[in-house]
Amino acid sequence: MREIAEIILKKIQTIQMERERVLVAIDGRCGSGKTTLAALLQDELSCELIHMDDFYLRPEQRTAQRLAEPGGNVDYERFLAEVLQPLRAGQPFCYRPFDCSVWDFKEAIAVTPGAVTLVDGSYSCTPKLYTCYDLRIFLTLDQEEQSRRILLRGGAEKAAQFRERWIPLEELYFSSVPVAERCELYFDTTDAGFPL
Repeated sequence: MREIAEIILKKIQTIQMERERVLVAIDGRCGSGKTTLAALLQDELSCELIHMDDFYLRPEQRTAQRLAEPGGNVDYERFLAEVLQPLRAGQPFCYRPFDCSVWDFKEAIAVTPGAVTLVDGSYSCTPKLYTCYDLRIFLTLDQEEQSRRILLRGGAEKAAQFRERWIPLEELYFSSVPVAERCELYFDTTDAGFPL
């Protein structure tokens, strides 16, 4: 994973020669290492990290129509308004993460845009958000390794939820939207040698 991070850091440095602030999205399949990679980059860059998991749909938004929409499993409208637009303008902002475990908002998080901001999570490169980023990264892995990592991370019950619900929604998104093809950097982490 460190080798992948080094490639990304060099790419960010190149972009920084032309832009004052760099906004990076890390999209990809669950279990591919998006959060691990984002944390590694955050440590190296001392930058803000925002998780797409904080913007999943609230109960009233979870309609059959919305879930049938490729990439519709995330509240991209709120993410655009509360996070990406202020980031692009270089303005401080606050957002409230939505916690799916309790179906309510957590305390607000204040963000002051710095030189680099990372966005980690599936659906971060949905077409509704794609043009807001300066660098887009896609992570993938094979199905067997994905199943192994998800089982290690959350146990059998969580693994079944991912297999039956979340992975099909992700795969609808990836098969309907050319996310991987549109990202500037693409990495297969199947043999990356880390547990999650």
